[in-house]
Amino acid sequence: EALGALAGIPLAVKDNIHVKGLKTTCSSRMLENFVAPFNATVTDKLNASDAIIVGKTTMDEFAMGSSGESSKLAVAKNPWDISRIPGGSSSGSAVTVAASQVPFAMGTDTGGSIRMPAAYTGVLGLKPTYGTVSRYGVISCAASGEQVGVYAPDAEGVKEIISVIAGHDDKDGTSLPQKEYEYSTDIAVAGKKVCIVKELLEKAGDATKANVIKYADALKANGVEVEEISWDFFDLANTAWQILMCAETCNNVSRYDGVKYGHRTEQYRNIDELYVKSRTEGFNFLTKAVILYGSDVLSKNRYKDCYDKSLRVRRVIADATKELLEKYDAILAPVCSKTEYTAYDIKDAFTKVFEESVFTALPNLIGTPALVSGGV
Repeated sequence: EALGALAGIPLAVKDNIHVKGLKTTCSSRMLENFVAPFNATVTDKLNASDAIIVGKTTMDEFAMGSSGESSKLAVAKNPWDISRIPGGSSSGSAVTVAASQVPFAMGTDTGGSIRMPAAYTGVLGLKPTYGTVSRYGVISCAASGEQVGVYAPDAEGVKEIISVIAGHDDKDGTSLPQKEYEYSTDIAVAGKKVCIVKELLEKAGDATKANVIKYADALKANGVEVEEISWDFFDLANTAWQILMCAETCNNVSRYDGVKYGHRTEQYRNIDELYVKSRTEGFNFLTKAVILYGSDVLSKNRYKDCYDKSLRVRRVIADATKELLEKYDAILAPVCSKTEYTAYDIKDAFTKVFEESVFTALPNLIGTPALVSGGV
């Protein structure tokens, strides 16, 4: 019998992706003892290709946050400077590849979760087109924008993994119909057109701007036409996505109440106290903040002005992006404001995450792919 495409290759998997028989904790006390009863479709595809899943990686609790700091288990350290953290919810997976512990790792991207740590650690991180990789067996944060993706040291590695895991899955209602996809890394780039959005570049720090310009110069040297344009949709996309993300996350984590799923407090006098104490003990500050904000935007008085309007904005931005990409082959953009992640106080987390997400939110909002290479 012929061996699979990934025969003998070790991989790490983010701890919100089910691997049967292993714990899937989402780095939260709420699920600290939960053992996956079945495989995610991505896991099955990796197993079918004869890859070896060697372990799970730490993450932000329930994939919320852009730092990796909110993990109940452990906070990943940047292998190039262990006094710093790599940022991003999928930081554990990025670190395993950057430190050469494994050649490839799986992550999920809900708002830059794959892309930010890829930029900080110097590896490639791909958030695929929404619907190309099944989300079945992934503990969901914000289902309409999150996507399973890949870390690898180079483009060939990204192609190798995404070619295995992409394709239709009947178990996922958002899965695109195409059975399999062909990816290539040897397409000529000469003659392609790329745009840099001025309004977004201006939000980045000097070191990040320099990286983008350096990357643009490399593209030009290979025959790519690079043009700076004005296209002020990123702030709007960020606001809309934050509202939708919080609303969807609030709905998804409502099942963790100490009764149906998740951590149950040891002492309680009635059902209300069981709910309150279990969730107070089981969730961290940022998760609680997202739940509160999501509850607010879904409330009767705010639903139409917040949630419903964000859905309309999503359509407007999707149409505008489609029109832009009829003129250009790609958008070259910074994925974070700085080249080194600086930790912040947890009480400032909600605001800081929102501010930084302006660089990453748009692809999650409308489902476009995004690849980080060379820090951009």
